[in-house]
Amino acid sequence: MKPFTAPLSRVLGWVWIGVVVLLLIDLLVNGGGRTAVVAAAVLLCTVGATYVLWLRPRVAAQEDGVRVVNPLRETFVPWAAFTWADVTDVLRIHAGGQVIRSWPLRETKRAVVRDNLRRAGSDGGPILEEESDDPRELRPVNLVARQLREEAQRRKAEPTAAAADDSGALSTVWSPDALVALGVPVLLLVAALLVG
Repeated sequence: MKPFTAPLSRVLGWVWIGVVVLLLIDLLVNGGGRTAVVAAAVLLCTVGATYVLWLRPRVAAQEDGVRVVNPLRETFVPWAAFTWADVTDVLRIHAGGQVIRSWPLRETKRAVVRDNLRRAGSDGGPILEEESDDPRELRPVNLVARQLREEAQRRKAEPTAAAADDSGALSTVWSPDALVALGVPVLLLVAALLVG
């Protein structure tokens, strides 16, 4: 399965990186001195933040489980430990007694209200929060939750899945790439401020 991400934030992230590249080129051509170095360091800090907040977060269903990549941490939930996926304001993955919240897959209140008003206007009846059988009628995050539940059922039904993964333990780790993406530009900024 392909990773689930928020498409708008990814597009905006890449647009911002393109703008930063143009600004850095301008600094190289026209800038000089300490001010240009500090400005370049600030721009690199924004690129690190853009990567961590907009480009990196995703939910990826893999052969052996679900990987929830949030800005600074990654949580891996094996299919054996996966119990449910639902949506409140974000996609949530339940594993036993733990709940893992997904950063990139959010459901805005405005989208929920607009969807409810659209459904109420169609037949005039009360609005019930039940899932439709038609995937076209589901909100995008609810569709992802449904796909993860179906994938978990399929994986648990495979005889090799239960035998191969008997640990069933969650693992949450700090992400070194995110820490480097934030830390290195900040160190460059501090160095530019101190050296000048």
